[in-house]
Amino acid sequence: MIESFKHLEAMAGTRDLAGVFLESDAEEHAVPAELIVEALRKRRAVMRDCVERGRTSEGASMGRLVGGEALLLQRAFEEGRTFLDPLTIKAELYALAVMGENSRMGVIVAAPTAGAGGVVPGMLLALEEERQIDPERTVRALVVAGGVGSIIALSANISGAAGGCQNEVGVACAMGAAGVAYMMGGTTRQSIHAAAIALKNTLGLVCDPVGGLVEVPCVKRNALFAVHGLTAAQLAMAGVESVIPMDEIVEAMVRIGRSLPRGLRETAEGGLATTDTGTAIALRLKDEANARRAERAAERERMAQERKSGATS
Repeated sequence: MIESFKHLEAMAGTRDLAGVFLESDAEEHAVPAELIVEALRKRRAVMRDCVERGRTSEGASMGRLVGGEALLLQRAFEEGRTFLDPLTIKAELYALAVMGENSRMGVIVAAPTAGAGGVVPGMLLALEEERQIDPERTVRALVVAGGVGSIIALSANISGAAGGCQNEVGVACAMGAAGVAYMMGGTTRQSIHAAAIALKNTLGLVCDPVGGLVEVPCVKRNALFAVHGLTAAQLAMAGVESVIPMDEIVEAMVRIGRSLPRGLRETAEGGLATTDTGTAIALRLKDEANARRAERAAERERMAQERKSGATS
């Protein structure tokens, strides 16, 4: 087992980072490396399908708080109304598309969680397309991203309820940044520093879903932090390194998560969820849920009365 990022760097040396993770996983879980690669090929395909569905959908989310954001950006891009470079636009767009599918209860890949599921595919698929990278390289980058997430998970509970959105979007950023550095030919050291730069600059990010739904601010947050992860990878590839080692950043994330108030850890009891608008939305969602329950109860009662009438006739 690779126990830490310090251990990973010493173990990998100048070897291919994806190969190191595959070798370690094969030994630890007794699963042939090719089976792991094939599983990640399928996950890349699911990510790609999510992007294609999400970028053309106008459908609203379950709570009707979001919907169609990816389509709006897609149209702006196609019509020449965007001003950022194509890689950045596509990273935002693909992250929005995947999260749109999530909010509509579609099929997505949790990377590492559903609430942060748009960050990694947004970064990796945008880079693959814009830089014309072999999809097999993307698959191996997913090995790297997964390996980074696994090391973090040895010390941290990767959930917003445990430690805020730093544990979800922050970890996704770190995973994606390491994967991007790998895709661009970076060394193991550069991949680790890409992850470190990404993660340390999300520390303290709270989890405050409006109405308790993974919609606001989650969907747009994925788009913004996909770009954050690309920036971290670019810095690392230029030779910029994190002063604080990755293992210590993970430790800091855990401590910060424990110190966050309960209301900022996925309870919808603080932050944006308790603004005037957030509170009004929560009340509306509660009223709608109560109305649906009442309708179902009335329907069950009607059907019971029909069965009773049929039995006595």
